[in-house]
Amino acid sequence: METTVKSPIMIYTEQTPNPESLKFVTNKMLYKGTADFREEELAKQWSPLGKELFELPFVKGVYICNNFVTITKEFNFGWEDIMLKLKEFIKDYVSEGKEIIAEGFTEAMAELEAEQGDAYQYTGEEAELVKKIKELIDTYVKPAVEMDGGNIEFKSFDKGLVTVILQGSCSGCPSSTVTLKAGIEGMLKRMVPEVTEVVSEMG
Repeated sequence: METTVKSPIMIYTEQTPNPESLKFVTNKMLYKGTADFREEELAKQWSPLGKELFELPFVKGVYICNNFVTITKEFNFGWEDIMLKLKEFIKDYVSEGKEIIAEGFTEAMAELEAEQGDAYQYTGEEAELVKKIKELIDTYVKPAVEMDGGNIEFKSFDKGLVTVILQGSCSGCPSSTVTLKAGIEGMLKRMVPEVTEVVSEMG
């Protein structure tokens, strides 16, 4: 009988551009994909880890992606008071091998996205443009945003206006607007001349 040696869970924190959000990075894959919990209800339904985190009085948002958890705190708490508690909490939770995201979450979110996502079906030339815009966002923007503990999704394209959805630490982050305007809008306008403006919605 083989016994698998569990490697100890390591955890460290990384700043994000949003002073209210902190990224807790582990050495274990927590969830392949992105799971953004803005409110407790969704976490209760789909994430045992998220649900327990929301029970802490200082947690306002939980975003789980790959090997990290980005926590957005209530603004009346300071990180110096709660960071160690959160570190210990996440470390113990992951070490015990408890469930992080419930089965079926990916499918449920995909269904939701299908309902709400591309509200209009794109045709012909526009469909080509949308494909190109999505590819550019996935290739160049997503990886950079993920490093900061956030996520960006394409939402729609209409007469030159691209709407994206910001999640995780990007949501409500003061510097995300700058990133959006200076970085993403600039790049898309260069690569896809039909793009006139990029705006964001909070996911």
